[in-house]
Amino acid sequence: MTEPTAQLAAPEPETAHASGVLPSQAIRALIGDGAITADAEIGEDQIQPASLDLRLGSVAHRVQASFLPGDNATVKDKIAQFGLHALDISNGAVLETGCVYIVPLQESLRLDARTSAIANPKSSTGRLDIFTRLITDHGAEFDRVRGGYRGPLYAEISPRTFSIVVRTGVRLNQLRLKKGRFTYSERALRRLNQEVGLVEAGPATQDLKDGIPFTVDLQGDPDTGRVGYRARKNTGLIDVDCKGQYDPVEFWEPIYRGRHASIILNPDDFYILASREAVTVPPDHAAEMVAYDTLVGEFRVHYAGFFDPGFGDDASGGGGSRAVLEVRSHDVPFMIEHGQILGRLVYERLTEPPDRIYGQGIGSSYQRQGLQLGKHFRPWPEN
Repeated sequence: MTEPTAQLAAPEPETAHASGVLPSQAIRALIGDGAITADAEIGEDQIQPASLDLRLGSVAHRVQASFLPGDNATVKDKIAQFGLHALDISNGAVLETGCVYIVPLQESLRLDARTSAIANPKSSTGRLDIFTRLITDHGAEFDRVRGGYRGPLYAEISPRTFSIVVRTGVRLNQLRLKKGRFTYSERALRRLNQEVGLVEAGPATQDLKDGIPFTVDLQGDPDTGRVGYRARKNTGLIDVDCKGQYDPVEFWEPIYRGRHASIILNPDDFYILASREAVTVPPDHAAEMVAYDTLVGEFRVHYAGFFDPGFGDDASGGGGSRAVLEVRSHDVPFMIEHGQILGRLVYERLTEPPDRIYGQGIGSSYQRQGLQLGKHFRPWPEN
């Protein structure tokens, strides 16, 4: 029997709930109880305010095509059927653009029937245009782990723009665990937005049942006029473990404000843009950006959709943080204009406030961000 979805008013911050996203201390408890296990000890730095970083194992299987196992097969069955060759990544190896790889992860799950999970790429993964999704045995959906799942986890990895170097232990995905089912009613979400200011100056009268709309900033920096970046093609390798080491000019070209505050997205080019609005995630909530919405255009926005508790929150030093948009147009050129809606933010409450929140105190990379490339690159040269 499917548990009914709760439609409740916005909760008080200190209230514990039977359903919702699990916070850091609950994830830690699942590890202690053996519901989350791993080939190597799970480090404290893997535990984020409302998610767990997942680590690559030692082998990457190059396969003919992406796949889902379906009800009657395991991931190993599909690798045996569609695998081309196995690549030892223990000490580092190159994953090439245009290829699809399946990598067993170090973590495995033994969930009870009321606990499910959803996965997403980490922010820095998305900003490198690495298309990665979670797969489970007998799975019928990417990035979804059904309640009661017991078994291994796998990452499908397909670098789209930059060939990358990975190795055992690299963290490209993150897992968000949930108890039961919970969604806000439109009325409750509107109330929460009014009380907290989830999206700065967000639309007050629009339909919020599918989340709070956000728009794109194409006015850009008032001093430089820069509104975004477009990835260059045929660049060098990027080692995903190297932070702040790459010259951004070698990998990106800047985009500047035009006369009409609009840009045309070229098919299959990859862009980094920013939201016009600042975004806040209260410490007792988590948020996810809807990755693709055909109602607003034929493009994908934001490969890495998780926003942790405390992102953009004044109390954790994040006031004014904006959402960075990882955008790719499909099939045809598509024009977007300043202030155009590109997607929505879906908010979920936590079962209880986490014992850590997003910010510099836990080494978070993107608090108080504006338009910003991933942490692998040095700051953009202004002269």
